[in-house]
Amino acid sequence: MLKRTSILLAAVVLTGCASESPTPSGPVVPPPGAKVVDEKEPSINVQTRYAAGQLAESSEKWENAIAQYKEALKLNPSHEPTLYRLGVVYAQIKDYDNAIETWKSYITATHDSANGYGNLGFCYELKGDPEQAEAAYKKGITREAKNEVCQVNYGLMLARLGRTNEALVHFQTVLTPAAAHYNLGSVYEQQKKPAQAKLEYTRALECDPTFFDAQARLASIDGN
Repeated sequence: MLKRTSILLAAVVLTGCASESPTPSGPVVPPPGAKVVDEKEPSINVQTRYAAGQLAESSEKWENAIAQYKEALKLNPSHEPTLYRLGVVYAQIKDYDNAIETWKSYITATHDSANGYGNLGFCYELKGDPEQAEAAYKKGITREAKNEVCQVNYGLMLARLGRTNEALVHFQTVLTPAAAHYNLGSVYEQQKKPAQAKLEYTRALECDPTFFDAQARLASIDGN
């Protein structure tokens, strides 16, 4: 499996506003038979919608998750965890246009988060727009040179495009040499290039003889 990472930001807990209603001078007693309303009953807030979206997402009920996340964003358009998960869900169902717009909103809400640029770049890549993907990855790296999301995703794209020397540079910025060669080998294996994949897995094991995943991949190639 390719090493591609992303980081979920901590949830933001919102507090309610103070009431502007006048305070009664004394206790109010309802008339007989009147329905008593518990004023302490909490209303639906952004965290409730966000939690409902996560529940739907965990059951792969994508449309329901999207609906809940959209309701959360009506309450707080800059709610970072909701924007993050909505971007992930859109990418999951291959709605890349909406995913891209959501990640742009996430970047704005987080004041140019490097993780946001890393995920934006990945969605551009999935959409088949490597130029925009590269631009997004570079912006993220400018914001945070050792951001793993940007560096690894960018390295994987470069490897798929045949720019292997550049890919290794970006991998090795945030990964061990063994993991860098392993990721490159994984790309070659996906591209049906067993000889190149075998070479990279061997290099990974030269860097770290205990790298179990590289051992398993190498054994699998030798067995075919």
